[in-house]
Amino acid sequence: MEHHAYLAAGPLEEGRAAALRAAAEIVGGEAVGNPDVIVRDYSLFSVEDARALYSLAWQRPLKGEKKALIIVAGRLYHEAQNALLKLFEEPPADTVMYLVVSSAGGIIPTLRSRLLPLPGFESATGIEVNEEAAAFLKAPLEKRSALIKKLADAKGEEGKRAARDSALAILEGVERAAYEKWKGSEGATKLTPLLEDTAQLRAYLQDRSAPLRMILEHISLTLPKGL
Repeated sequence: MEHHAYLAAGPLEEGRAAALRAAAEIVGGEAVGNPDVIVRDYSLFSVEDARALYSLAWQRPLKGEKKALIIVAGRLYHEAQNALLKLFEEPPADTVMYLVVSSAGGIIPTLRSRLLPLPGFESATGIEVNEEAAAFLKAPLEKRSALIKKLADAKGEEGKRAARDSALAILEGVERAAYEKWKGSEGATKLTPLLEDTAQLRAYLQDRSAPLRMILEHISLTLPKGL
């Protein structure tokens, strides 16, 4: 018996393609151009987006007995995930859903518990560290502090949202850089504490009131030598 919801965590385009392949099996035909395969892409997934998806998910399939709903989201803050939770708690019987995100670390536990990893999809390793994280890692402590201050002092709703997105990108890039450098059993002693920190701090950053300065300063001061 198939599950009703799956998670693809990794590069968004690869996750999207994997979800489309899985959806094609669900609807029994081509996914692209099929009215029973609904794809929605979001750079920032909002509470309003979650509410709109709830109505869309409950529409009957147009061609067959099943339909697929693919949600590709660059960012999902806590309030939006909580709004989406009801759909995954009480899913329509004829709909299989796929949530595609860049990292599973930012997904709240209650939502993540209702998702199974998408079969056949593994998050890519060896992917390039984003520019914001690369600059953060290369910068001396003084320049990192200046960058942190700039992000923490952002004004206005849009400015604060952009700063939080930058902070999330830095954490994600630091995590990837550490994994690439120390993956394998020999590097576990250096890798594990940092990965535990980034996973926890990324979850904090999903909250609008997160102490951005404190989070980035902690990362800046505790970066392992050699990274």
